[in-house]
Amino acid sequence: MFTHVVVGSNDLAKSKQFYDALFTAVGGNPGMDMGTRLAYAHNGSNFMVTEPINGEPATFANGGTIGFAMASPEQADAWHAAGVAAGGRSCEDPPGVRDLGFAKLYLAYLRDPDGNKICAMFPMGQ
Repeated sequence: MFTHVVVGSNDLAKSKQFYDALFTAVGGNPGMDMGTRLAYAHNGSNFMVTEPINGEPATFANGGTIGFAMASPEQADAWHAAGVAAGGRSCEDPPGVRDLGFAKLYLAYLRDPDGNKICAMFPMGQ
């Protein structure tokens, strides 16, 4: 449905430390530094972090969340712990199962160093 996701950053070095920790915690590679942009590729998906092209400060989307697929609840926990250790902050409820009625999901939420809300998700019962 989409080809890539891009978030803005006001400090690419801090973002690289944070996202490198997240992706390596789930078997990915550190990001490629492209000067004003970082690029990550993992499991057929592409994720980028960039300085805003218009020169204005980066801001996060109010109400926006980017979800990352996990292979297990344990992988989601490792992802979450790596993010907190690398300068992110936990948000929403603590990592755990959420019963949505039609599905049970294991979710772990973080804010990256620039405030973007990201989520690790594993559908239970797979």
